Amino acid sequence: MITKTIGFTLAFCLLAGPACFAADPQMGTWKLNEAKSKITPGTLKNTTVTYKSIFGSGKVNVSSDGIDGTGKPVHSDWTGEFDGKDYPVTGDPNSDARSYTRVNDRTLELTVKKGGKVTVTGRIVISADGKIHTAIVSGTTPKGEKFKNIAVYGKQ
Repeated sequence: MITKTIGFTLAFCLLAGPACFAADPQMGTWKLNEAKSKITPGTLKNTTVTYKSIFGSGKVNVSSDGIDGTGKPVHSDWTGEFDGKDYPVTGDPNSDARSYTRVNDRTLELTVKKGGKVTVTGRIVISADGKIHTAIVSGTTPKGEKFKNIAVYGKQ
């Protein structure tokens, strides 16, 4: 019986591919560590960000909860691929499209747009131990002010 179980598990992993052996370090829920972060006052502050792989589609859902530049709660959702193409985002008053490009297993580049115009660019890096998610973003607020934020998150 144990031989059958091991055989079934091995066969499943071979068919499922790399997902069995190495999970994407981006996936999961990340909570903002405000003490280690540097967020420009008046800009969006995401306090929780969740990355979920949509099984069998190659797509990812990124949802975030936080506070906008005026202090109001905000929830946004984005579903797409890490292929550098724009996909719609909902719930973010400062953007209507977002794209992610995978640089390597632990790094994503991010572009945020509003009305076709790039408003924010950034880089998201996962630490070697997979416990820290650092997002360094810069751009222009809706009021035209330049900003640079460094948001440090811990895996939940």
